[in-house]
Amino acid sequence: MESIAEGLQLFQRGGIVMYALLACSLFVVYVGVERWLFYQRMDAGKAFAQQFYTYMKLKKYDEACEAARRGRGGLALILSDAFACDDERRGAFVEVQSGVLLAKLRSRLYYLSVIVTMAPLLGLLGTISGMITSFSIFNVESGQAIAITGGVGEALVATAFGLCVAILALAVHAYFTQRLDRIITDMELCFSALELMPPKGRERVL
Repeated sequence: MESIAEGLQLFQRGGIVMYALLACSLFVVYVGVERWLFYQRMDAGKAFAQQFYTYMKLKKYDEACEAARRGRGGLALILSDAFACDDERRGAFVEVQSGVLLAKLRSRLYYLSVIVTMAPLLGLLGTISGMITSFSIFNVESGQAIAITGGVGEALVATAFGLCVAILALAVHAYFTQRLDRIITDMELCFSALELMPPKGRERVL
């Protein structure tokens, strides 16, 4: 309990900027949890993409269609609906729907990149503000050297906290960016395989 009280006291001494950094950290956690749950629902998985591609390469179109119907996530839904489209509309349908899916997957990731840049700047602002207060003319005239050095130490808390928030945001952003790149690769793999399906009306060689 004593350490918690000391932490809260140190937080308050960091200045008003600490509350802005705290709000940023809570927002990063919220975005991380919300995006993780969303990606869990919308990510069809690498195994699905490989299975679908294999079926299409082997000309097992019925099996590929069934795999898409049984699959989970946005990619499986797009592929399932694409099988029901006319040959002339299939390409446009896939392009539009994939764009919508990618827009949903990228949602809120931009805010994380903003926090990565903004958090250290907020911390630096808090530090500079604290140092200005510590080196004020009143402290210098009264010769309070201990108060000055102690104030500088407290001011540096804002920079440290800002860097911690930026590191957290960077880690979350990097994770979802890497996962998004893998989903895009899976989508390109499946869509390229979908183009191998012969037009309706022609005899399919199974």
